[in-house]
Amino acid sequence: MIAWVLRRLRGETGYSLIEMIVVMAIMSIVFAGITTAFVSASKAQDEQDRRFRAQLNTRLALDKIRKDIHCATDVTPFATNSLTIKLPAGCGGDTSWCTVAVSGFTNRYALYRQSGATCGSTGVKYADYLTTANVFPAFAHASGCGCLASLQLDFPVSLKGSTIGQYELTDTVYLRNSTRI
Repeated sequence: MIAWVLRRLRGETGYSLIEMIVVMAIMSIVFAGITTAFVSASKAQDEQDRRFRAQLNTRLALDKIRKDIHCATDVTPFATNSLTIKLPAGCGGDTSWCTVAVSGFTNRYALYRQSGATCGSTGVKYADYLTTANVFPAFAHASGCGCLASLQLDFPVSLKGSTIGQYELTDTVYLRNSTRI
């Protein structure tokens, strides 16, 4: 009986060092692939979150400036990158909107709102990642048509600072309190 037990124990050998190293190498390759997939998925999720936040903030900015313009009587002085909206006292008084270049980037601008006739980065930031400073392309108040003044808005948003993956919000908003000329 003891001989049988000894023979059986001698027949049971463990894994050799080479077998263990091969298994560890294969597992390392598999885990490296899985880790790479998780890291790239995490980066894609972060970029998607940033893009969603930029688009949401731009939509909220468009809504805010639309409310200001609807209450406005006039826009002066008009420039494609800044403007002062003439608001009656009941609407809060004059308000300025402008785009300011974000330092460290060539094609990235932020949209600010500030009370009064001047605007700059000291105001409240409403949108970021705009790809151009010229977000107010046209102001129209034609005489003889009996129509209200209108302001065209164009907010191109891209995290890449170019037209790649660009999201664009455009609208023409009428100044409901402007005079018909």
